[in-house]
Amino acid sequence: MEKTYSIEIAGVTRELPIVQINDNLSIASFVILGDTELVSVAAPEIVKKLPHVDVLLTAEAKGIPLVFEMSKLLDMERYIVARKSIKPYMNSPIIDEVVSITTQDKQLLCLEEKDVEYIRGKRVAIIDDVISTGDSIRAMERLVESAGGIVEAKAAILAEGDAANRKDIIFLGYLPIFEKK
Repeated sequence: MEKTYSIEIAGVTRELPIVQINDNLSIASFVILGDTELVSVAAPEIVKKLPHVDVLLTAEAKGIPLVFEMSKLLDMERYIVARKSIKPYMNSPIIDEVVSITTQDKQLLCLEEKDVEYIRGKRVAIIDDVISTGDSIRAMERLVESAGGIVEAKAAILAEGDAANRKDIIFLGYLPIFEKK
């Protein structure tokens, strides 16, 4: 029988499979892609906790449905997605690198020129599904700062491991990290 970890977010419960990341580390796999119900209940709860912001930013791909729903609730005309590769249509992109706990390889995060222009001078909320090591959030912060924006808030549905002790992030629930002793 597969080991699972149970979470509840805004009255919605999910059983998350526990997956091994490396020889010493396992995590509860939280995937919001395709989970309309969970995104629909989490988005308004995060929106309630946000200060006033002008723009929502997330990294490709799992945060996209969340920022889409949040942008609708905030009556925003658009949101920004930091892409994980340079696309042919990108003119003068700004780029940062990150190593995510789930991919464990270097990834690019890129903003194209029109997104940089849109962010410039605006208050930005960086949104993710899970904040764990904080490396992805820090890379997005650097992108916002490079674009001339102001990071007003950092938020996620869940904080994983030690991230739950951070005072600079907004989150709705906690996920443990399972380490072999």
